[in-house]
Amino acid sequence: MTQSTPSRLEDPAGRPAPPKTVPGPGALPARDRLVITLLLISAFVVILNETIMGVAIPRLVTDLGITVGAGQWLTTAFMLTMAVVIPITGFLLQRFNTRPVFIAAMSLFSLGTFIGAIAPGFEILVAGRVVQASGTAIMMPLLMTTVMTLVPPASRGKVMGNISIVISVAPALGPTISGAILSTLDWRWLFWLVLPIALAALALGSAKMQNVTTPRTSSIDVPSVVLSAVGFGGIVYGLSRLGEASTDSAIPAWVPLAVGLAGLAVFVTRQLVLQRRDAALLDLRVFTSRNFSISIVAIAVSMMALFGTIILIPIYAQSVLGLTPFQSGLLLLPGGLAMGLLGPIVGRVYDRRGPRVLLVPGAFLVSAVFWAMTQVTETTPVPLVLAAHVLLSIGLALMFTPLLTAALGSVQPRLYSHGSAVFGTVQQLAGAAGTALFISVMTLRGTSLAAEGAAADAALAGGIRAAFLYGAIIFLLAVVASFFVRAPETADDTPAPLH
Repeated sequence: MTQSTPSRLEDPAGRPAPPKTVPGPGALPARDRLVITLLLISAFVVILNETIMGVAIPRLVTDLGITVGAGQWLTTAFMLTMAVVIPITGFLLQRFNTRPVFIAAMSLFSLGTFIGAIAPGFEILVAGRVVQASGTAIMMPLLMTTVMTLVPPASRGKVMGNISIVISVAPALGPTISGAILSTLDWRWLFWLVLPIALAALALGSAKMQNVTTPRTSSIDVPSVVLSAVGFGGIVYGLSRLGEASTDSAIPAWVPLAVGLAGLAVFVTRQLVLQRRDAALLDLRVFTSRNFSISIVAIAVSMMALFGTIILIPIYAQSVLGLTPFQSGLLLLPGGLAMGLLGPIVGRVYDRRGPRVLLVPGAFLVSAVFWAMTQVTETTPVPLVLAAHVLLSIGLALMFTPLLTAALGSVQPRLYSHGSAVFGTVQQLAGAAGTALFISVMTLRGTSLAAEGAAADAALAGGIRAAFLYGAIIFLLAVVASFFVRAPETADDTPAPLH
């Protein structure tokens, strides 16, 4: 994709903007800062909604007369939609300008939020979540692609630090904000309170957003879209079913998982053929960069750790330690705040020192917390759990910004949109995998201990210890990877030729 320089930005009407004064080294023009700020705020709002409904499920079970399993679809449908739409964003960001893509994303999110707020029943509520997720799926790749286009390499760490707030803090704060709202208000306020913020972002973006790329004419490969939906959707659905640990369905969880893996294999094969003539829906040549590939592996494992912990600690706090849903949400708040405060600081350190000085200690810290959590019992003091989550959040904060910056900085500029789409897809798959792994191991081990005669609290605590043990073992991959990630030497990190 041919990228335009900042001096060739267009105004909302598509007219060429007047030449801009060239800023100092590493500085961004005011217009570019405004574009990135609008995208950051909008992305934070939409990503927050990915985890905001989990705490509301017990209330919805009572108000709407549904089962807990059905209530899980409010999260599962959101993740499924994200997994299906994100791979298409690489094409969208090449084919269309920044401003119309932003307007489409925020319009979809706002519409879905309104549908959720007025939903008369469960089915309409799920439909609203699907529409919300369609806009959310577009926003994150749009943000990252825009940053890679506008921000010079010497300053990317600082800006990526702000993006790490969006991808890590927003999901972590979702349960806390949800618990706070539900402690005094009806569940519909989860939508009514978000809607004016979304509409304000849409209005401001419609007025101020600038186009930062030059679209190129291209056609979408329909078979790739279908294969993408089958592959990524099947995997996320299968993993979500495993995470529910449900046996009341006629279709075993492994069936959609197997269908998804088969669809993914065919999808990858087709992309390898199509990318020879620059027609791939998701261009996999981003993986020809060794630095990108290693970073993506570390990102996947880190996302598994983040989402697995977000789901596991509230269960442990409520079902074992006896905290209320609101109290368990507050338990995650200090860690989320620590991650948010560290994001920009970590970015500045990255710009000066590179990734390893941050990645290695961060990976070891997260690993140490996981191993420590394998010792929790039904009598573990709440302050120790709080301290563990804060330390875990600090470790992840040290990792996300270097990994994001190193990964996307290691691909050719014309592949930025595809690199962003790959990251978004991996984030969803890893989040679903982390949730499924932690919940499935916890359930299986807890059931086994209960069958052996353990008390309910002790059995569940034993299941949680086992889940953290599996997480600790898997996270060793990220520890090893942290030693091999380096700062990109050039804009493309010498990937394979595009033609």
